[in-house]
Amino acid sequence: MTSGEQPTGKPEQSARTTAPKRRAPVVSTKGPVLSLVINTWRVSLLFIFWHFVSALVWLRNHTRLPKWLGSDSREVGVRLWTIAWLTFVWVLLWGTVSWANIIGGVVLAVAVLTVLPLPRVPVEGRIHPLSVAQLVVRLVVDFFVSSLQIGWMAIRPGRPPLGAVVRVRVAIKSDMVLTLAVDYLNLVPGTMVLEIDHRRRMLYVHVFDVRSEKKVRAFYDQVAYVERMFIKAFERDSEWHPSPYHGIDEDFHHVRPIQPVTGAQSADIPAATTETSRPERGES
Repeated sequence: MTSGEQPTGKPEQSARTTAPKRRAPVVSTKGPVLSLVINTWRVSLLFIFWHFVSALVWLRNHTRLPKWLGSDSREVGVRLWTIAWLTFVWVLLWGTVSWANIIGGVVLAVAVLTVLPLPRVPVEGRIHPLSVAQLVVRLVVDFFVSSLQIGWMAIRPGRPPLGAVVRVRVAIKSDMVLTLAVDYLNLVPGTMVLEIDHRRRMLYVHVFDVRSEKKVRAFYDQVAYVERMFIKAFERDSEWHPSPYHGIDEDFHHVRPIQPVTGAQSADIPAATTETSRPERGES
């Protein structure tokens, strides 16, 4: 600013203006041959998938495979849950979540349910959450108490405990609930179910310690409690309805139906017997 100029009070602005930069045009690196190969591969995948689905439909219609999706809302819900679970496991095995892994898992799950279906499980009662919660709490308590008892028997001085195979009958009617009861006994240390007689509803259980009548009675009380709680949680008489799935898959899975026990046959079976195992020689 010279001496003859008057101040304007505004800062000087640069006369330069920056023009917006133009983006360079994107040049596709895919040639016509490569694009043709990619499009042909996509069409081939659709072609293979179409024939795969057609083969599954043909297998279902021309073989004795049961319908994989089911005939009612319960079966459809179970099948859809199984498809979702198998798809999740498939994606988990690959370690990355992508559309290819998800679609592959769905296709594999549908193929497994169509070609290798499992027999439908008859459900004839209702689930009572409060009774189930009480059963779970008792399972946790029995688990810790039995673990402490087994640990003390392992380290205490004296003679080893006397084991036995005990046969006991239960009044549980459903095979699924009977399986859950067997799992309960197997999870508790000191008891292990060796054999199940479905026709007579008999369990052959190995008991860790039956040295006294009190020990044997405690085992019977435990089985009676488990039986009573499972019936209360799943098999109440007022809510028991025959399931339509009994014998529906026996021809496909080559399963022989279980004949009920008559009164004359059940009279020959004692309520419970105990077969004690003798300690080996050299034990004191």
